[in-house]
Amino acid sequence: MLVNYTAAAHWPIDASRLDLVEEFRRKPRGPHGDELQKLLHRMRWSGDSEASGRYVLVVKEPGRRWALGRLPRMRGKPIEILSNQVFTSIAEAEWEVFKRRWEALTGTSLPPSFKEPMA
Repeated sequence: MLVNYTAAAHWPIDASRLDLVEEFRRKPRGPHGDELQKLLHRMRWSGDSEASGRYVLVVKEPGRRWALGRLPRMRGKPIEILSNQVFTSIAEAEWEVFKRRWEALTGTSLPPSFKEPMA
C-alpha cells in the first residue's frame, strides 16, 4: 500500500543499503517494506541535482510499451523522451527508472550484478 510520508521527501539515502535495491528489484510493483516506501517517495518527489530533471516513464501504448523520459526543470516545458529506451515490460521499465534515480540521488553506480537485465 502506498503511504505518503511527508518527511520522506528528505529521507537520507544510504548508498550502502543495497538490500533496498534488491527488494525493489524482486518486487517492483510491491508490496514494499517501510524503508523502501520512504526511499521510493524520496526518489519520486525530491528530484535530483541534475539540471535535466527526474526520470519518468511515458506510456507509448497503454499496457504494452513505455519509454524513458525526463521531466523538465521548468513546469510547462515538454518531457524529454529518450527514444532509444523503450520497454515492453512495466517491471523492466520501472527497474530502469529506479536504477537511474538511485545513481542520480546517491552519486554512486549500482554494482554490476544490479546492472544486468532482470530474469
